[in-house]
Amino acid sequence: MNMIKNGIKILFFLVCLSLVCVGLATAAINTVKQGNAVFIGEEGLDISAAMGPDTRIGWWASAADITTTSPTNTIDLTGRITSFMVNPSEFDGYLGNWYRLNGAGKADGIAFIVVDPELVIKVEDANMDVDPALQWIPSGDDIRFRIDTNIAQIASQRSAPPPITIKVQSPDGAIYSSVRNAAGTPTSIVDIPVNAVTFYTGPIWNMGNPDVYPAGTYTIWAESNVNQMNDNYDVTGKTISKKITLLNQGQNPLITKATTLPTQTTKTPTLATPQVTTQTVVNTTVPTLSPTEPPLTAATQVPSPSQTKAPGFGAIMAISAILFGLAVYVKKE
Repeated sequence: MNMIKNGIKILFFLVCLSLVCVGLATAAINTVKQGNAVFIGEEGLDISAAMGPDTRIGWWASAADITTTSPTNTIDLTGRITSFMVNPSEFDGYLGNWYRLNGAGKADGIAFIVVDPELVIKVEDANMDVDPALQWIPSGDDIRFRIDTNIAQIASQRSAPPPITIKVQSPDGAIYSSVRNAAGTPTSIVDIPVNAVTFYTGPIWNMGNPDVYPAGTYTIWAESNVNQMNDNYDVTGKTISKKITLLNQGQNPLITKATTLPTQTTKTPTLATPQVTTQTVVNTTVPTLSPTEPPLTAATQVPSPSQTKAPGFGAIMAISAILFGLAVYVKKE
């Protein structure tokens, strides 16, 4: 019995401790000090420290002299000091410094700064360290999320970072509350405490496992509902980011078919065929000469001038020899 009672006491203590912690966190995130930023759409804010003894606030147009002119717009916050809402209908178009007003309607120091929230999300290939401009990352690469938001000012001004949720919608319409890395370890993407104007999650997602992340187009966006700002001011680019798409496939979507590079045919230049001069050797058969014609020699030798004889000289000498021989023969007889 004592053990049961002790167990009940311990359980009661833990519940109370949890409630206290939640209360402290809530108080920090919705408590506004003097000069802090408040965002259009926030509600349930405690602005007691920002207002001091005053209950009215005033806004002056740019370049107006707040010491000598009346405010352009005034709001009475009586009854709303501890549960204040930055209502879009009251503050949209009146951004910047809002001042406390004393009983005479004069500026009594700044109360808070009204800011229009901004929220942008990007998906980056952690392997390539680039933003996929074509919204495509190869299956198997590590993915990280980048959040750019001015809402992160809450982290330094109210001692608690604003929670921002990343929504990842699968091709079949399911929305993930966590994503898995290459090792299969899940990481929650709900109420991420964002403490920097440019915030990175680190490489927490890997789409390489087709059983967990089937091929197709994923839709991704971010929401900030700190102090119900998204419920009251659901505007794309403000409390909810513009949606982006991410294609999970192994091949670059720009490549629709295999590209065959044109074959460059190198023509062998046609060389001019040299005109080979064929020397035809004519086999000349030397004709049979008659006994009265002297034979022809293969090569005609040109006689030198000293060897040149007058025409007919040889025949005269021969006739003279014959006549001389006959004379000698007759004399002997």
